[in-house]
Amino acid sequence: MEASVEISLYPLNEEYKTIILGFLHNISKHTDLIIETNYMSTQIFGNYDRIFEVIRDEMKMVYQEHRAVLVMKIVGVNLKKE
Repeated sequence: MEASVEISLYPLNEEYKTIILGFLHNISKHTDLIIETNYMSTQIFGNYDRIFEVIRDEMKMVYQEHRAVLVMKIVGVNLKKE
């Protein structure tokens, strides 16, 4: 199953820019997914299970070091293939 996910990370920390940039850097290493980032959010397109595996693993690393909020929207199709 394919999916499209839009996420926004909100670190509850004064160093939020560094945390967000690190998170985006780590997410972008997963070349099996299509990842597009703009000023407001990041969109991830690809295999549903793989997307959530990546989000789970990367957010776990964020949560081990920082307090943060992750906002997510999910569509059950890959909008890049539509």
